[in-house]
Amino acid sequence: MIPKNSIIPVILCGGTGTRLWPLSRKSYPKQFLSIKKENNLSLLQKTIQRILPLKDIQKPILVCNEEHRFIVAEQMREINIDDFIILLEPFGRNTAPAIALAAHKALEFEEDPTLLVLSSDHEIKNVKKFLNILEKGLEQARINKLVTFGIVPTSPEIGYGYIKAKKPFNDDLEGIDIDSFLEKPDYETAKKFIQDKRFTWNSGMFMFKAQEIIRELDKFHPNLSFSCKEAIKKSILDLDFQRIDKHSFKKCENVSIDIAVMEKTSKGVVIPLDVGWSDVGSWEVVWDTSEKDQNGNFTEGKVILENTKDSYLRSENRLIVGIDLNDLIVVETRDAILISNKQSSQKVKNIVNQLKKNKVPEGFSHTKIYRPWGNYLSVVEADRWQVKLIQVKPGEQLSLQMHHHRSEHWIVVSGTAKVEIDNKVEILSENQSVYIPLGSKHRLSNPGKISLSLIEVQSGSYVGEDDIVRFKDIYGRIE
Repeated sequence: MIPKNSIIPVILCGGTGTRLWPLSRKSYPKQFLSIKKENNLSLLQKTIQRILPLKDIQKPILVCNEEHRFIVAEQMREINIDDFIILLEPFGRNTAPAIALAAHKALEFEEDPTLLVLSSDHEIKNVKKFLNILEKGLEQARINKLVTFGIVPTSPEIGYGYIKAKKPFNDDLEGIDIDSFLEKPDYETAKKFIQDKRFTWNSGMFMFKAQEIIRELDKFHPNLSFSCKEAIKKSILDLDFQRIDKHSFKKCENVSIDIAVMEKTSKGVVIPLDVGWSDVGSWEVVWDTSEKDQNGNFTEGKVILENTKDSYLRSENRLIVGIDLNDLIVVETRDAILISNKQSSQKVKNIVNQLKKNKVPEGFSHTKIYRPWGNYLSVVEADRWQVKLIQVKPGEQLSLQMHHHRSEHWIVVSGTAKVEIDNKVEILSENQSVYIPLGSKHRLSNPGKISLSLIEVQSGSYVGEDDIVRFKDIYGRIE
């Protein structure tokens, strides 16, 4: 059992971050990206690191989907967080079920811990003040209040929901009883909201006792609470992960914690938060919160500008040259380029929806795909052949597998490769190669101390990723 009165962080890692396309995509969304590379930490890693100074903080519970499970685990280890719980949702069901899962899980460790619920994709500039306000929230939570943190508005935003308190907020940071939650307003309504000191932006951050939020869920959404309790009880441990029971979880309503509980409870309070918060919700917001040059430009990567002002230009690979530009967003990746008026960057989500509807691969996946053993980059491809650059981390291995429709040729670029083909094992070093015939059982591993890089040339009647039959896999993946 963990110490009494502990704080258990609950980090919600869902979401696809479509408004930051082409950098953020379903296969690797914004919470796992280093949007600002000053310290090379992802938004998720920053979320964890900023709360570590809290007293009585315990190992976090992270809620994510199966596709991103290895990314989450790896990013925790990169910041030396080795003790954590990852709950795998079989499908998304919004924040109320995610929080209910975490609350029932937390009760396995302590009689009634305090949960600190945070999104994994927020930026906060004034971390010291943020921690002080969390301490105020903790005082309220420990007297059985359900605390949410409302962002003090700085502009009439129509992209956020609002919280209306029963009285105006002031500088004492005390919790104020909640009057109502309001959906995203139109611009004229938002202008009225920000002139009224009772209104704050809805941040989606919460603090409450585990038993208290379960009691309120039992009152307002008993089926949801029961289904989540059963989903935890029937879950299966798999390496670092806890796989939630699919049949129980499927019975949960798709509902936010705001609608499920916070709009209905008499115990809800809001604490105003003025700490330089951003949900990094659009490229315009990224530009606004980034350090800019004397012309109001933010640049990253290979960028050359002439007579350009108030723009955001980011190159991942190729050279960007801008001449006589104003108020633009330009983001270049290996396979896509976004060019948008800065004020129109919220519309990126509409374009991503079109790409998905038309099944355009660039809408949901990168050319660089992350796996638990490392990653691979699709260099060039055609109907019957494909070339990849494969990176395998030291000590890791791919599954023992075979393909029905393609053969492969591996050329080691750097590092050492251990190759198993039909029970025959050989060691390859730099500039050596091997051929894997169609239908052969084979496995690649890195026995060395440095990263293994190799070129893979695939050829055959079909070179899709679903032509993999796995026989043994240390990561528990099946096809």
